[in-house]
Order: sequence, then C-alpha cells, then structure tokens
Amino acid sequence: MMRAARREPCERTPVWLMRQAGRYMAEYRAVRARTTFLQLCKNPALSAEVMLTAVDRLKVDAAIIFSDLLPILEPMGFDLEFSAAEGPVIHNPVRTSADADRVRELEDLDPLGYVIETVRQTRRGLDESLPVIGFAGAPFTLASYAIEGGGSRSYLHAKRLMLRDPGAWSSLLGKLARAVTAYLNAQIDAGAQIVQLFDSWVGCLGPDDYRRYVLPHARTVFQGLRPGVPAIHFATGNPALLPLLREAGGDVIGIDWRVRLDDAWRTVGHDRAVQGNLDPAVLLTGAAEIRRRVQDILDQAGGRPGHIFNLGHGVHKETPVENAVALVEAVKELSAAGTP
Repeated sequence: MMRAARREPCERTPVWLMRQAGRYMAEYRAVRARTTFLQLCKNPALSAEVMLTAVDRLKVDAAIIFSDLLPILEPMGFDLEFSAAEGPVIHNPVRTSADADRVRELEDLDPLGYVIETVRQTRRGLDESLPVIGFAGAPFTLASYAIEGGGSRSYLHAKRLMLRDPGAWSSLLGKLARAVTAYLNAQIDAGAQIVQLFDSWVGCLGPDDYRRYVLPHARTVFQGLRPGVPAIHFATGNPALLPLLREAGGDVIGIDWRVRLDDAWRTVGHDRAVQGNLDPAVLLTGAAEIRRRVQDILDQAGGRPGHIFNLGHGVHKETPVENAVALVEAVKELSAAGTP
C-alpha cells in the first residue's frame, strides 16, 4: 500500500475498501446493537475493534480508522446528532453571514481526542506490515453538511450561500480547511501513515465553481500536511473535476466508478497514483462477475506502478460479506498473476 501510494513497483496491487467495517458485517451489527453510532465513534476501543475485525476478515492491505466525517464539527460549535431515521442532523446550520461568523476556529483538538486515540489503538492492534489510514471530510463536503443541516439531493442552501455571499463562504471554508489540516496532522502524529480527504459531495459542482470556491481551500489542507505522508484526494460524482483535484493536491487521486480507470489516470497524469474504482453495486452480484470486473480494472491499470484497488465509494450495507472477501481475493490473485 505504501509503495503503491509512492508509485513504486509492487509484486501485486494493494486493496482496501471504503466503509470496509460497516452494517454489512454481522460483527459490526452486534457492536452497534449495544450503542449509538456517535457513541461508537467516541469509544476508541470499540472503534479499533470493529476495524481490526474487518481487516482480519477481509485480509485487506490497510486499516482506515473507524470514525465519521462530521464529529470535527462539534467543537466548532455545531449541534450534531445521528438520527436512526434521518442520518446525520445538524440542528444549528449555517444559513447567513452571521451564522458563519459564529463558527469557531478549531484551536484545541482535545475534544477530538477519542479519534486520535482510535488511531493509536488501531495502530497497536494491527500487523506492523499494514498501514493505518487516517481521514477527514474535505472543506466543501463539511461545509455542505453544515449549511444543509444534513443530507441533501440539491445542495441548494450550500450553493445559495456560496454564490450570494462569497465572503461568508470563504470565511467558513477557511475555518474548515485549517481545522481539517490540524486534525489530519494529529492523526499522523498518532500513527496514521496515510491520510485520505473525502469530498463526497463536491460532484454537484461544475469545474468553474470548483476552481473558484473550493480548490483554494482543498489546497490549503494538502499544503499543510506533514511532509512525507502520502495523501489520497477522493471525490465523487463528476469526472470533469479530476484535473482540478490533481491541481488542489494529493499523492493519490481517488476515482469513482463513473469514469474508466484508464481514462481517469490519463486525465490525472501518470505522475500521480490513483485509487479505485469498482462500482460497489458489483458486490451485490456473484464471484464470477466480481472477478471479471476486477480483471477489467486491472487491465486498465496496465501494471503501471501506483494503482491502489478500491471501490468507487463505500461498501453497500446489503453486500454479502463473502462477496467482499471474494473481491479482495480476486485482486490479490489476478494482480499477482499479471506481474511480469
């Protein structure tokens, strides 16, 4: 995983899965039956346990810490709740310039100490040959949650603030970018060897708006990270943004399933590593189709150093665990067979 992130030759393609510890696993559901999602995120021992169980079951090549994008918003002044019916809910969303002004700078990371301890405990429980991946939400995606107050299909509140009040928008994203940089560096200091920035909602923007309203803040994060630690820049929904993701930063550019891997890699440039990009829905089929799709993506990568195999987004909760296992096995077997 570390060699691939640095575009060094590997004996096979490394593989891990976004949302590899989650509701599709019986072991995870057993833990969740005893606690709420946010309480689980705030319990380092349980968070490390569910991820280490997933790594052991799947035999993947990395452990991403078990957490969520949104807890970073709590110490910045947001009232966050995870509702069983609605998912994440922010009860005091940002809608005006005055709202943006009340958002606090994240000057003290102590309120997020449970995440930092999760990194430590995951690192301690993991085979030393496997890296721990730290992560955070990107400024745009965090801002969109903070403005919309939860999930959205149209992002109209976020776009309205962005377009009508660029000053308030820039102030909010600046605070978020500084917070995310400090947060990721704290994870690195605690033992994360790779970090990933998730911009899960940014695909709702076109390239011009991304360049003006988002790129400078994403760049702030990547330029502020500890030197020498590979960083993955992952966004979904709009392949036209790929050249701009590269421009914003990241040693590895995450690719979703809406574009072929070979086309995406040419667009990004072969001087960057890439991660992806199997459609998670393929894991709802069967072993034969999974192997066929894995081989297709490996063929598109062409054995070039710098490919990390992953899904184009997270594992669906309906996925049979045996299919996730079959995917990992297929990547290991087929990529090793294709090594000269």
